[in-house]
Amino acid sequence: MDMPIIQLLVLAGIAIFLILRLRSVLGTRDGFERPPVSHSEDEDRRNSFEVIDGGPDHDIIDHAAEGSPMADALSAIKRADNSFNVGEFLGGARGAYEMILMAFENGELDDVVPYLSPEVYEAFAEVVDEREKQGLKVEATFVGVSDTKLIAAEFDQASGEADITVRFSGEFTYVVRNAEGEIVEGSTSEIKRQRDTWTFSRKMGTDDPNWLLVATGE
Repeated sequence: MDMPIIQLLVLAGIAIFLILRLRSVLGTRDGFERPPVSHSEDEDRRNSFEVIDGGPDHDIIDHAAEGSPMADALSAIKRADNSFNVGEFLGGARGAYEMILMAFENGELDDVVPYLSPEVYEAFAEVVDEREKQGLKVEATFVGVSDTKLIAAEFDQASGEADITVRFSGEFTYVVRNAEGEIVEGSTSEIKRQRDTWTFSRKMGTDDPNWLLVATGE
């Protein structure tokens, strides 16, 4: 084989090697890959995020009219404790409603003492004690909550105390029996529908995550 041909083959081999080496280091670009982002595009993207971040808090306005005193109070509560979430609070309040209501109806208040203010506990205990004195026993079974609605919210900047009022529409079966076991109120087959308005309170920013039931009403 002539020397010029050998030299060409050697050079061609070196060129192929270099091309393959560059591809392995730099990679390849296909038609779907985004071109490099310019400085102005970075600024536009950052500005768009700032607009989103500065928009309304849907966790609040889904439950309170934007700009209303209740919405302002919820915003203040969030600023005092960034772990607070309105939707999560309502879910917890719904669970607390079932737990506390059934404890009251069944006369088992010891189970819910940590969630009651002293005033509410005293009022509940008075009713339970009166039933026992009369020889009455309540049998209640919780069916569900058909509606949960935020009614009011207040926040005291000085004390950090937050008060949130929720209205529940609960459904349960309810029977009251006398000492002889006879039904004197309610029915085992009919569902009782009851509306309650409860106010929960908590000092925000503290280690205690529990909200206390501080007031009840219809």
